[in-house]
Amino acid sequence: MEAKHPQASKTIMTDLVLPSETNAIHTLFGGELLARMDRAASISAQRHSGQIVVTASVNHVAFKHSVPLGSIVTVEAKVSRAFKSSMEVYIDVWVDDKTTKRSVKVNEAIFTFVAVDDKGTPVKIPQLVPETKEEIQRFEGALRRKQLSLVLAGKMKAQDATELKALFS
Repeated sequence: MEAKHPQASKTIMTDLVLPSETNAIHTLFGGELLARMDRAASISAQRHSGQIVVTASVNHVAFKHSVPLGSIVTVEAKVSRAFKSSMEVYIDVWVDDKTTKRSVKVNEAIFTFVAVDDKGTPVKIPQLVPETKEEIQRFEGALRRKQLSLVLAGKMKAQDATELKALFS
């Protein structure tokens, strides 16, 4: 199985914020944005793995700025690291600022997906070879994030989390 680069999984989805997707103060519902991120990240994970993928976890979400009604929202997703059957997908969300005519980053998130066969059994996926400085940073941080999630979920003993030891010693 040949390794892939993050760029091969890059997924960009752009859409408009409509009235039915907003709350009482006319900003995008957080759940609506999560759904958009999940769709983009799912496509990204499927592009990398070449398999059916399922969302395993939402590891991190940061709502930095609200997204007003009528905004043009762009969701960018790329696989940041591949493990045996799971992969971490990093998602950046941008809004076109009407005043400055520039894109402003309003959100970021990290989701984990698992590649499965048609019976739902996890399957092996290609490794990932990061290329850019940002891809390398995200790749290196992914193992720490995975181990932390496993420790917090009780699926790994803290003393076995090799990448976390450096943080606490």
